[in-house]
Amino acid sequence: MHELIAQLIRLYLPLDAAPPQELEQHLDGRATRTFDLARDGAVRAIVVPFDGRAHGGGTAAWEKLCEVANVLQGELGLPAPAVSIDGATGYRLWLSMAQPAPVATAQRFVDLLCAAYCPDVVMPADGVLAPVELPPCRNGATGKWAAFVHPGMGASFADEPALDMTPPAAAQAAFLQGLESIDGSQLERALTLLQPAPEPAAPAPVASDAVPGLLLRDATLEDIVRHLHAKGIEPTFRHLLPPR
Repeated sequence: MHELIAQLIRLYLPLDAAPPQELEQHLDGRATRTFDLARDGAVRAIVVPFDGRAHGGGTAAWEKLCEVANVLQGELGLPAPAVSIDGATGYRLWLSMAQPAPVATAQRFVDLLCAAYCPDVVMPADGVLAPVELPPCRNGATGKWAAFVHPGMGASFADEPALDMTPPAAAQAAFLQGLESIDGSQLERALTLLQPAPEPAAPAPVASDAVPGLLLRDATLEDIVRHLHAKGIEPTFRHLLPPR
């Protein structure tokens, strides 16, 4: 249990999070509680939910999570996130910050990520500031267990993303030991890559009296008359005789 607590503190919890005794009670199922991942306007972790009810079932939610996890690593160059089942209807991706990220920056990252790759994701009303039930724990609604899972085994939970039995603390710690946190430069680069492409500039307006392809010095009398008629102007020509 102590190694699991150490890994959760290393990756996700602010330094002034719940005392180890309260955290241990939460992890062994005696008292489920929620945890704030934010302190002083910055967040230590970002949690992205993939609910089977929103994605058309557990299999669809898992496939969407895999797609986003691959984007995070392959296209955005971020460390692998942790994966958890929520003990009820879906999955979670857990992104750890090496240094707490400003709330506005973290929320911008989530908004851009969801808009580009998972618009069906429903974030909590408080966004990245929402408290979370930190796995492993009993789900507050179902009484079943939420837990971290191996990324290669997530599909086996498609019918029910939950465990009936308490997951071993040593196995839960092992899932977290090899994970790395996102540093500031990695987050900034990911934000840059997620920025939508600027819209192309509108073409410059053409002057209303322009005559495409017709230069005045090259125009014949017939060209000028035709152009004036097109504008509804009846031309009048005066011929000045030279003085005698």
